Amino acid sequence: QVQLVESGGGLVQAGVSLRLSCAASGRTFNGYAVGWFRQAPGKEREFVAALDLRGVSTYYADSAKDRFTISSDNAKNTVYLQMNSLKPEVTAVYSCAASSVYCVGYGCYKLAREYAYWGQGTQVTVSS
Repeated sequence: QVQLVESGGGLVQAGVSLRLSCAASGRTFNGYAVGWFRQAPGKEREFVAALDLRGVSTYYADSAKDRFTISSDNAKNTVYLQMNSLKPEVTAVYSCAASSVYCVGYGCYKLAREYAYWGQGTQVTVSS
C-alpha cells in the first residue's frame, strides 16, 4: 500500500501562487498514476489534474489547464500541483490520490473511483 500526505495549502489572496505537495510513503510513486481532486463546500468532488508516472503523461480538467501544473520529483517520491494566479473560486480542500489502474484515455484518470489511495486533504482558501 501507499500512504499519501498533502501539504502546502493555506489562506492566500487572489492572484498569488501556491504549490501543493503530495508525499508518498510505503511504496514509490513509479507504479501509479497520481491525481489531484478538490471539493468545495456544498459541491461534489471534482478532478483537477493527473500525472501517470508510468508514462509521464499529464491530464488536466479544463478549469485547470491554463494556471495549474502537475509535476513530480521521483527522488522525493512527491507529486506537486503548482497553482498560479489563484482566484476565489478555486477555494476547496485539495486531495491527492494514487491509482494502480492502467487507464486508457483521459476519461479514466478523472474518475475518483479509479483511485484506491487517498491523502487527508489540504485546505486552499483564496480571498478576494
